This record gives sequence, structure tokens and C-alpha cells, in this order.
Amino acid sequence: MLLNVVDVEATCWDGPNPAGMPNEIIEIGLTVVDTAARERVGRHGILVRPERSTVSTFCTELTGLTQGEVDGGVTLAEACRILARDHDAGRRPWASWGDYDRLQFTRQCRAGQAEYPFNQVHVNAKARFTEALGLPRRPGMAQALQVAGLPLEGRHHRGEDDAWNIAALVVHLLERGLW
Repeated sequence: MLLNVVDVEATCWDGPNPAGMPNEIIEIGLTVVDTAARERVGRHGILVRPERSTVSTFCTELTGLTQGEVDGGVTLAEACRILARDHDAGRRPWASWGDYDRLQFTRQCRAGQAEYPFNQVHVNAKARFTEALGLPRRPGMAQALQVAGLPLEGRHHRGEDDAWNIAALVVHLLERGLW
């Protein structure tokens, strides 16, 4: 079975959002995990052009993404069509680290920006990891990699790299029969 592991980056600010500027997805990272083979088999990134907000200096420092880069991205509607068409998002189960990614897609799609691309089979990989290892608290992704003895590959807070790293944690659990 194939599992889509998704991580999004969104516009953000150091402090409250400026008036009229909601958090919007600016990058979708997706790694495909073959759960039977217990391996990562695909790595993808989609830059998304925000419609009602801009990339702040804080957001660029956090993600490395600039306004110019995301201006060259696709609309969220097009990104969702790519997820459905190229990554079978409507049929495959999917996972993310926590519920933020699922909720962000839900918010933006309900606001009329796109058709929700995923099916209803979502796994909160953070909760699954915490429960499987009997941890007292839910760790952030970077901390979970340390717990698992795995390296952080790429840049933290880049969707494509974070999806790749979350997928490594999924594989870690699969190899131990804990997924």
C-alpha cells in the first residue's frame, strides 16, 4: 500500500497576523511511502502562490522561501488538482506530523480556494509515534528524529524536506511493526 506523507508551510509572522492576512499554504511537501516495502519511494514539492497574504521576513528566515519564489508557484486550486491527479490523494491514505496540515487544507478549501484533495483516511503521525514509543509528550519532528536516532535531512521548515523526514519516522515505525 502507498501512503502520502504531507507537510505544508504557510505564511506566518513573528507575532499576530497583519489585518486581513490569514495564514496560507505556500509549499506542499509530499513523500510517498510504500508501506509493504517499508521505504520512501517518491519525493515532491509544490510551491503555492498565496492569494490574501504575503511572505514576511520572519517566514523567509524560518522556511527559506521568499515572496518571489512563491509568486512563481501555482494557485492552491492547481496544487490540489496536482495532488489528486499525480499523487492519488483522493484514494491513498495520508499522514502528517500533527493536525496542522489537515486543518490548514480544510480551512483554505472551505474558504473556497480549492477543492479538498484528500480522502478521509488521515493519520496523525505525531500521535502515532508518541503512542507507539510510549513517550510522555508529543515531540516536534526534529526531536522525534533524535529519539529515533535518525538524521534531520535538508532544511527544517521546508515542506519537501519535512515530508521526507516525517516519512523516515513512518518507516522507522513500520520496521518495528509499530505503525
